[in-house]
Amino acid sequence: MVPVDLFTDGAAKGNPGPGGYGAILRNGANEKELSGGFFHTTNNRMELMAVIVGLEALNASCAVRVVSDSKYVVDAFNKRWIEGWKRRGWAKVKNPDLWKRLLKAMEGHKVHFEWVRGHSSHPENERCDVLAVAASLNPKEEDRGYFVD
Repeated sequence: MVPVDLFTDGAAKGNPGPGGYGAILRNGANEKELSGGFFHTTNNRMELMAVIVGLEALNASCAVRVVSDSKYVVDAFNKRWIEGWKRRGWAKVKNPDLWKRLLKAMEGHKVHFEWVRGHSSHPENERCDVLAVAASLNPKEEDRGYFVD
């Protein structure tokens, strides 16, 4: 499997409000930045979208190290919350549409999650924050899943 680092961040002003995500994919010296913005969304949805878009951009099976400042995303996997959510049929889980999309995006990859403190001078996390905030200021589409329960 190809080793890949995926750095991610999400942002929303108003929560809900305009938001964006930023991601950096890195394999050795190769690097790709991804970002996008939505008119009406939440910070947690953008944190999820950053990981999803990064994984969906991969075109081969990879060993992916996801580095995120989102406890929401990282703890869902490292503390195995996701297993209980699936077992209970996603009852009372916020953003089930994106959690399901994330699980699908993980298929064929070996993914592990690492948490990094936000705004702590971590260069890639800071860059992802810049990408996310910039995308939130120039949204391109509506987050149609926002009201999905």
